[in-house]
Amino acid sequence: MTKLLLYSYLIFSYTFCFAQDIIDVTDQKIKVGGLSEEILYFGFAEGDKIIFNFQEIDKKELKELEIAEYPSNSKFSDFKTSKIENKTLNVSKTGVYVFRFKNTAFGGRICNIKIQRIPASDKTKGFNSAVTWETKQETTYNNYTKDVLVGYDTTYIPRKKIELVKTEIREEAIFDKLQRVHSISNGSSNRTSLYFTLPINQLTTYKTTKVVSWAYWVGIGDEANNAWKQNIKILSNVATKFSSSYISPLGAFAVGQMVELILPKVGEDVFYAIADETNKDLFISKNNQFKIFDQGKGIAGYRKFTDPGLCQGSFFVLLLNDNTVMGIDAQVKVIAMVETNYYADKIYNEMTVRPRYEKKQFSDPVVNTSKIPVTGK
Repeated sequence: MTKLLLYSYLIFSYTFCFAQDIIDVTDQKIKVGGLSEEILYFGFAEGDKIIFNFQEIDKKELKELEIAEYPSNSKFSDFKTSKIENKTLNVSKTGVYVFRFKNTAFGGRICNIKIQRIPASDKTKGFNSAVTWETKQETTYNNYTKDVLVGYDTTYIPRKKIELVKTEIREEAIFDKLQRVHSISNGSSNRTSLYFTLPINQLTTYKTTKVVSWAYWVGIGDEANNAWKQNIKILSNVATKFSSSYISPLGAFAVGQMVELILPKVGEDVFYAIADETNKDLFISKNNQFKIFDQGKGIAGYRKFTDPGLCQGSFFVLLLNDNTVMGIDAQVKVIAMVETNYYADKIYNEMTVRPRYEKKQFSDPVVNTSKIPVTGK
């Protein structure tokens, strides 16, 4: 009898001491809405025992219930349950535990939740299970490789190009001719013409020639000849860029070295014009429908042409004497100014600059900010 009483006393004493170490963490009623979940966070000390009790008040099933060590280390789970009694879990290290209640039904669930802890020793009895949320910044590094400019490589490649080395302009005499023009009463026609062709432009690799201008002069008798001599004298006193080769007053006028030429004041006159072959024929046949490029009437006259369209081809100098009884002698001059360009091969070094790249490793920091639950102190 004595032994039985002693054993009963020891059992009572143990149960009483054990009961004294059970600490309520929470005892609450929560509603888990339809198609939603509720999550509770509590902290526990190393060595604690967690005692968990759960009951749906209308005995309806909850789709899923889970207890996990934060963040996702599952310690216990149950499915389609309406009641759990005194589920005990051991806490291996101090941390936060997550109590997740998930409802997949359309209707809500009302649940009684009771969570308790049994401390491992007196040292952790006062542990605060409340959880606070702290902002945590975690730095990771994004590693990548890219090409980086590290310098330039310069090379020189020999090249050849054709380059202008010299330009010359020379006067080319087309003709200088004394032409008889009969009077009206003479048995022959009082109309005549002189034919000429301008030099043909040439194009080769190392030399080109082209007519840049041309001019003509028509003068009658000694008066015109004297005027021409005066022009030569004036030209001798004019500094021209053609000092190394001969140039006439007409050539100097054709390239703008002389602005105008001297003309005689008195003497027999003549009608003169420049035309192509078709209009020359109309002129000779006395058809007044002929068209001309230039015309004049006098003891002497002149004109220059610089239009590229009129600096190639063949032309006619037309002459007409309106004197009834006296024939006249017309001095007709035509010159062309020919520009010659000379080219030569030139060797030069073409510089080529190429960028030089190397692959290099880079690491960019990426700061991730999050909130984490922290156990109370």
